[in-house]
Amino acid sequence: MPFRVMVVGGYGNFGSIVCRHLALMPDVALLLSGRDPRKLQRKVDELNSRAHTACEGWCGDAMGSEFQAALTALNIQLVVHTGGPFQGQSYAVAQSCIAAGVNYCDLADCRTFVNGIDVLDARAKEAGVAILSGCSSVPTLSSAIIDEQRQRFSRIDSIEHGISSSAKMPGLSTVEGVLAYAGKPIRQLRNGKVHEVPGWQDLTLRKMPQLGRRLLANVDVPDMDIFASRYGAHTLRFQAGAGLKLGGIANALLAQALKIGLVRDPGVWAARLHRLGTRFERFGDGKSAMYIDVQGLGVDGQPLSMTAQLTALNDKGPEIPSCAAVALAAKMAQGYTPQPGARPCVGEISVKEYMAAINDPDNLSLSVHFCAGQR
Repeated sequence: MPFRVMVVGGYGNFGSIVCRHLALMPDVALLLSGRDPRKLQRKVDELNSRAHTACEGWCGDAMGSEFQAALTALNIQLVVHTGGPFQGQSYAVAQSCIAAGVNYCDLADCRTFVNGIDVLDARAKEAGVAILSGCSSVPTLSSAIIDEQRQRFSRIDSIEHGISSSAKMPGLSTVEGVLAYAGKPIRQLRNGKVHEVPGWQDLTLRKMPQLGRRLLANVDVPDMDIFASRYGAHTLRFQAGAGLKLGGIANALLAQALKIGLVRDPGVWAARLHRLGTRFERFGDGKSAMYIDVQGLGVDGQPLSMTAQLTALNDKGPEIPSCAAVALAAKMAQGYTPQPGARPCVGEISVKEYMAAINDPDNLSLSVHFCAGQR
């Protein structure tokens, strides 16, 4: 029997990408959920025009009380929650999955949401289900890249990584989510001590292969907590930025206005910046990338540094956060069963499995380089 997967928010920005991949898998039966019946039916019809197995739709509120019964009635085996923003969102979807005995993953990159998911750990273990949060670029892919090269290091001291997107605007909910901490303090690590940096500020230029110089700023991600314990790193930093430098400057100005009290509601400005960014999309180059810089000691005890970059061309960047869930669903459809419990989604998917899920070698490539003897 096909593995039955429900995608919550299946007609949204990232949900559409997840569904497009899952609909082509012969061993997956795909169901979409959403609250707008017309949008839902339109997406189901679109997918069925090229799906391997007929897709279905469930119209309703996944955050509501009827969701648990729907999961049971529809015999769902995995829920993929793409309905952000996750900042301030409850765990209602995951709780319904636990009550229905259904495995769950989400595309959250909100630090508090992902790293707080362990409040459901005891209940998830009792129900025998896996509740995996942050099944996205961070922390799933970022940790997978480091895990693949971990054996080269006897000690990891510093991890600095980030994302530079293309100029193509994501959905409004994504913009609202990432701007929620604009101007607010973000906890990072520097030489083993916690220090705070302002969100979407401290603008820096980074030269990135194939992308040129990109403008980056401080962003909050779950990795800041996970990497300290997982790798023992005592310096952790994450930055991100839009494909056009104008976007980075606009975010920094909004962050400063929020910081000094000139602006109080970032949601209103998120909508304005989203509209503005959409108008400037055509000036972008369609290129985006995730980079990871790791410094430490090699197995020979000498200084060793690693730089990895996953590069996406032709506006294929959104495939990267979307396809962790695709890789997980594909793996589970082949018989993989994650350990029961609620936790951030790290160590579940390899780089090879991630890249196979994206399956676009002409537009996405990963390069990894090492430098020995320098700090």
